Amino acid sequence: MDKIEEMQKQFLKIQNDLKNKIVCSGTYDIDAFESVAGVDLAYWKDENGDEQAVCCIVVIDISSQEIIEKKYCSGRIDVPYMPGFLAFRELPLVLKTVELLENKPDIYVFDGNGYLHPRHMGIASHASFYLDAPTIGVAKTYFRVDKKTDYTEPAPEAGSFTDIVIDGEVYGRALRTRDNVKPVFVSVGNNISLDAAVEFIMQMVGEESHIPLPTRAADLETHVMRRALSGDDPVEQ
Repeated sequence: MDKIEEMQKQFLKIQNDLKNKIVCSGTYDIDAFESVAGVDLAYWKDENGDEQAVCCIVVIDISSQEIIEKKYCSGRIDVPYMPGFLAFRELPLVLKTVELLENKPDIYVFDGNGYLHPRHMGIASHASFYLDAPTIGVAKTYFRVDKKTDYTEPAPEAGSFTDIVIDGEVYGRALRTRDNVKPVFVSVGNNISLDAAVEFIMQMVGEESHIPLPTRAADLETHVMRRALSGDDPVEQ
């Protein structure tokens, strides 16, 4: 067994151990949430060809929709890309960035998947076991879990959605956040229902984009930090 196969065996065991602990419901009152954290990562190669990444977390006040805090952490990525095991590449930087936060978010929204994963263990689900808060995954592109099941386009009106059903189980939803725009793909991370997750995401969509504010802000921040850290756009001292 080579190194990659050994990693996959270990990672698969961890995912299978955790997946039955995911709770697709919640006792949280989403209307009582005061802050939300958007989480995203960006990658690049350094001059030696080593893969680097930066995780950015942006905390937003829900009522005012203003940014409260931004934090980032960067480092070398030692886990190779393996389909279905992306969280193992991203989790170390995510958790290091969470440790830097001065404000504790009531909920985390990840640019990626949660339950919409072959073993329901996308980054939003995997990271949830280290966070004392519910989590949601919102992906910009569709992840075809079983290589054959596609999604049905929702109606063109904002708020329309279609369930993504695989073998009789709902894995997530294709959600139209604004009229006549591409859908995003929402799935439970942990400790929240899919209905509540979709309701919350719709509350966090601004006028400037169909991507919800938390992950849009985190995505924009990763572009800034990647340019700065890779040397393409040095930060002024």
